[in-house]
Amino acid sequence: MILVTGATGYIGSHTWTELLSSGEDVIGVDNFSNSIPSVCERIQQITQKEIKFKKGNICDSQFIEAIFREFPIKSVMHFAASKAVAESVNQPIQYYANNIGGLLSLLDACKKYQCNEFIFSSSATVYGNPQQTPIDENHPLNPTNPYGNTKYMSEIILKDFANSTAHFKYASLRYFNPIGAHESGLIGEAPHGIPNNLMPYLTKVANGELDKLFIFGGDWPTLDGTGVRDYIHVTDLARGHLAALSYLKSHQKCFTVNLGTGKGTSVLNLIKAFEQVSSIPIPYEIIDRRAGDIAVCYADPSLALKLIGWKTDHNLMQMCQDSWRWQQMSSQI
Repeated sequence: MILVTGATGYIGSHTWTELLSSGEDVIGVDNFSNSIPSVCERIQQITQKEIKFKKGNICDSQFIEAIFREFPIKSVMHFAASKAVAESVNQPIQYYANNIGGLLSLLDACKKYQCNEFIFSSSATVYGNPQQTPIDENHPLNPTNPYGNTKYMSEIILKDFANSTAHFKYASLRYFNPIGAHESGLIGEAPHGIPNNLMPYLTKVANGELDKLFIFGGDWPTLDGTGVRDYIHVTDLARGHLAALSYLKSHQKCFTVNLGTGKGTSVLNLIKAFEQVSSIPIPYEIIDRRAGDIAVCYADPSLALKLIGWKTDHNLMQMCQDSWRWQQMSSQI
């Protein structure tokens, strides 16, 4: 059985869906700190599978241990973490306590109950300001904000834990910028309050919930002055986790790979693509840069293809189409 933490969150819910659709037995956990309970029913609707779910906080070691006692957990996919860069700059202690504390709680249970396969949700923020692009896995690690620091520290913890624990294997998957939603329109990114991420903010501007989009910095050293990122469809990202788990099951080897498209897209180009898909003009205002941000970040994903046989299938227009479908359908539910 696979334990998925943060199972009703954005990436967790899409991966849970892919796992169930591929016939895996899964127990999901979440505390709904940045998600909604109805995701469980929607996943059940998509997959036509009975789901297993427990509500709780992974930093609560007693809660986690109870999960491991009740279910025969053989693999963990760990998504539960606070994830907003700007918020982490303002609330660093909260981020260290939650993101590091949750990982330690899980690893304690893994050791006690001999769970030896662990997929970790890392981030391209571990690279900091890129010395060159595209970024490969050998790029120096130098995160520029507390959120990135928690991912960097977590990778170190996993390495040390694996070195001290026989048979334990892990994969660190360094995500770039997930957007999009499930093609059904039933699950997608649904943060509480005003979104921190670009795409959910943009879609709320498109449907009239927010007045305009704020772009953080128009003076970056890029072609149009706005930040450049590697946007990846969340379903492609979810499939990367299944590929990583398949590799761990057949190899006694830990590994780290980038999950991205290998293409950089500016904020303005993303807006143009969304406007083309939705036929809705997006009002925006360029304001000051945001603390902890960087100019350009996109992946060299070639190692993921070579090692675990994974690559992306969705293009930018499909990402925008699926994001907009999700926004329209979620507004009606």
